[in-house]
Amino acid sequence: MGYIFHDGTKCLGLKARGGVVDAQKLGEIDQSTADRRARRPRRARWVLLSAMALLLWLAVGGIGGPTFGKLSEVSSNDQASFLPASAESTEASAWQAKFAAGGTVPAVVLLSSPEQLRPTDLKSIAALGAKLADARGVVKPASAEAGTGTTAAQPPVIGPVPSGDGKAVEFLISVQSGNGVKDSIASLRGVMADYLSTAGLPAGTASYVTGPAGFLADLVTAFGGIDGILLFTALGAVLIILLAVYRSVILPFAVLLTAVFALCGSIVVIFALAKAGVVPLTGQSQGILSILVVGAATDYALLFVSRYREALNHVQNKWEAIGRAYRGSFGAILASGVTVALALLCLLFSELNSNRGLGPIGAIGIVFSMIASFTFLPAVLGLLGRAAFWPRVPHEHPGSAPGSAADDVPRLWRRLSGMISKRPRTVWIGTAVLLLACAMGLPQLSASGVPQSKLILTKSEAVEGQSELGRHYPAGAGSPIVIVATQENATKAVAAAKAQNGISDVALLTSAGLAPRTQGPADPLVRDGRVLINATLRFEADSADAEATVASLRDALRSEAPGLLVGGVTATAIDTNSSAQADLWRVIPIVLGVILVVLVVLLRAVVAPLLLIGTVVLSYAAALGVSAMVFNHVFGFPGADASVPLFGFVFLVALGVDYNIFLMTRVREESALQGTRPGILRGLTATGGVITSAGVVLAATFAALGVIPILFLAQISFIVAFGVLLDTTIVRSLLVPALAYDLGHRIWWPGRLAKLQ
Repeated sequence: MGYIFHDGTKCLGLKARGGVVDAQKLGEIDQSTADRRARRPRRARWVLLSAMALLLWLAVGGIGGPTFGKLSEVSSNDQASFLPASAESTEASAWQAKFAAGGTVPAVVLLSSPEQLRPTDLKSIAALGAKLADARGVVKPASAEAGTGTTAAQPPVIGPVPSGDGKAVEFLISVQSGNGVKDSIASLRGVMADYLSTAGLPAGTASYVTGPAGFLADLVTAFGGIDGILLFTALGAVLIILLAVYRSVILPFAVLLTAVFALCGSIVVIFALAKAGVVPLTGQSQGILSILVVGAATDYALLFVSRYREALNHVQNKWEAIGRAYRGSFGAILASGVTVALALLCLLFSELNSNRGLGPIGAIGIVFSMIASFTFLPAVLGLLGRAAFWPRVPHEHPGSAPGSAADDVPRLWRRLSGMISKRPRTVWIGTAVLLLACAMGLPQLSASGVPQSKLILTKSEAVEGQSELGRHYPAGAGSPIVIVATQENATKAVAAAKAQNGISDVALLTSAGLAPRTQGPADPLVRDGRVLINATLRFEADSADAEATVASLRDALRSEAPGLLVGGVTATAIDTNSSAQADLWRVIPIVLGVILVVLVVLLRAVVAPLLLIGTVVLSYAAALGVSAMVFNHVFGFPGADASVPLFGFVFLVALGVDYNIFLMTRVREESALQGTRPGILRGLTATGGVITSAGVVLAATFAALGVIPILFLAQISFIVAFGVLLDTTIVRSLLVPALAYDLGHRIWWPGRLAKLQ
């Protein structure tokens, strides 16, 4: 049956009220049908591309997962590996290696008795040296290596050396440096345990393996949790937060997998670069990489998911919603990732090898976080559609506009925007005063380095052994000053070292071992015209008095015999702290300059970027001030590593700008449509929930660093976690929007938006 239109044309099979159908309506129906048919091939392409993306990421995960456990094979935690090649202690260490059969680190094996040892005990202990020399990892003399053509190097075991009070005996042992030092020290401890069980020494006699090798082994053990405990703690904390934020069963796992695959991808690249010697990898960098990638990838995923959910409120098709989410979040995520990556790459200007290594390592992690957020997450969300949000599934609200009730903006952010619109100046002045008050604690931060014995926060045999060693021998025994002198200047070097009040003993290395101080340099061991002199400190090697002695010795040697080098544990600590403090004033201006340029390009303005830079610097100062008071009066830390302020700055400033980018890109988008002041309020309400959630996630991930019992990581953990929370709750929620609202359209000067009211 046909139906007659107003223009007299006919149509078959269309039922209409009153028998008449409007031609325009029919045209719309036909166009809708055509659109649906046209979308089918595009939908098929999206499904195919999504499936390919998932398969690619599964392959990356299959390679990166097993590689994660191998990172320790290409990392080093030796303090000397942190130093720049130009440092005096680094050069001394390189020369010292020529006097051994390869890279070595000294260990001290100590037997300590509550009473004087008997002659029979000393005879039994003397035979112990052979057993120690056969332990795993103990370096054998160079002459034992066929075809080397060299004379004997420093003996692998020196001792036994009885103490003056007759209650202790020590052995000085050279073990292989590197990650194998942990197994070497474990082997030595096993030898001592077996010996004590049968030796018949006085009751209460105890053994310790300490010295630089003992400290390094305990440090490697402490970093061992990075491969498992740290990552699982961080992922568990993030999962709990995501479940609370989304109240969804599926979506948190999609976000979490985005972070996991981003970490796997970055690990594959970093492992290859570290194995090739392109970038130095330390346990410190490895731990920060895991936390940084998990936190950043989750943050970027949260922003994308927020835009996707918002789009689902306004469109029916899930792929169209994915497209809208891309357009709405791509610029902010890209700008954020580029900013953080560039800020991290500024660490390449650092003197310390460890800092320079973290720069590209962190940047690689950020790049993979962005890639995973742009590929893996959209593919998963596109395939799942609205089911990803189950049981709180978003539904389309036809005709609703962004910012309407359909977007479900929490009442908190509406009230907050209302308060800012009424009293912007009161809000930003009040928050600025609060932050300045927090920053007043900044002078309390003692970031001039900490003793080596305080680096590990858990029980350490090396620390206990060093303390016991100081009861029977000069406090610096086991961690001597190392002097590299020319053969002609050896006599002057020995005399200059003996003249220092803080040095108790001086010995020249000969082919038979360390010569006593009464012996002249008649038969020294010579390598390329250089000799090696060990000077024993009266103070603990990591004390301020020891550092003052080394500094005084360096001055004396420069005047007496120019060209001599002073190294060893104490010298390494001095050079490390000096380089770290120089890095602080070198890197900070570069980071600020790079971030300012990125913000100017992104926001196409000058005032807004300066405003954002100023607020995050103030936030950093406040976080560091509060942290200093907490470290001193709550945790009772003995000070802070000299690199702590720099790492705190790079992470807090880069990540603080990160959240401000999320906010201000949305504010700029809304300002172009509604005007600056309404745009600020709309940008705050639209991003408030997601940025706060992202801040809580990042704070939780950095807080997870606290499970690794290393002082440096514990301090970075607190500084960044507290600083991020401070930034997301105070700076980004109150200070920035209130200050921007007070300035109005002037924040966009000299850009086009500055001319719009």
